[in-house]
Amino acid sequence: MSIYRQSAIKTNLYLRSQVIQAVRRFFIESDYLEVDTPIRIPAPAPEAHIDAVATEDQFLQPSPEMCMKQLLAAGFPRIFQICKCFRHHERGRKHLPELTMLEWYQAGSNYFDLMQECERLVCFVAHQLDRGDKLIYRDRPIELAKPWLRLSVTEAFNQYGSISMNKALATDSFDEVMALDIEPNLGDPNPVFLYDYPARHGALARLKPQEPLLAERFELYIAGIELCNGFSELTGAVEQRDRFEKEQHLRQSLNKSLYPMPEKFLAALADMPDAGGNALGIDRLVMLFADTDKIDDVVTFTPEEL
Repeated sequence: MSIYRQSAIKTNLYLRSQVIQAVRRFFIESDYLEVDTPIRIPAPAPEAHIDAVATEDQFLQPSPEMCMKQLLAAGFPRIFQICKCFRHHERGRKHLPELTMLEWYQAGSNYFDLMQECERLVCFVAHQLDRGDKLIYRDRPIELAKPWLRLSVTEAFNQYGSISMNKALATDSFDEVMALDIEPNLGDPNPVFLYDYPARHGALARLKPQEPLLAERFELYIAGIELCNGFSELTGAVEQRDRFEKEQHLRQSLNKSLYPMPEKFLAALADMPDAGGNALGIDRLVMLFADTDKIDDVVTFTPEEL
């Protein structure tokens, strides 16, 4: 009889199902509408460091963001979706080219509201799994009791970075310092929200009114794992188009393909209310509850098995 990898991770696959059911229950009980948007789209958001997968004359969605924000504009104030997303050239211990994403939007909210809701979501899932307020991840206890820590990006660079944030930006080493110096120190023994990113690292986020060099963006880290990316949404079409054009120029300088401008999305911004939105990696959330540092341990099929 052949030995199937799926048989060895059967417990994790049952756990994955329980996590997804708990996530869905949380949003339905919180009066969100579950939506289902197309996976193939004519124009992804032009972002320099996210590469969409082309399929004929369209693209597999890197995120459902474009369509979901158009639903906000159409008058749906609280929406969520669990779906497949696709990123070219992403494969590693914590990365897959096809990932499962939870994305949700709430009209009238901002990034601080979304942080609180994210806390409630993860704690709800933990209790649904009878884990209480504590996780054991790679032999380390992680306390889930609220409120979770909030740490600005500037503070994180000052505390953990080998250079300052401004110097990292000037030398184009922001992502490198984040990955090597800062991220391994985040979320242990308590989850932490890293917030107020440099404006150039928040292509679709609203800028802080009093500090326009910063974007109202956050990421959640638990045990060194980046779980989600959320922000107060930018609703100005002119500013958004300008940012997209800058991202296109950056893609061109990196010898990457250029994307069509998402005109229907830009047109919808005129009707989009102030809102907060968040994207959370379901695969990584399951990794935490399964106590594994390898994403292959929580998915039914890896790309190499197909």
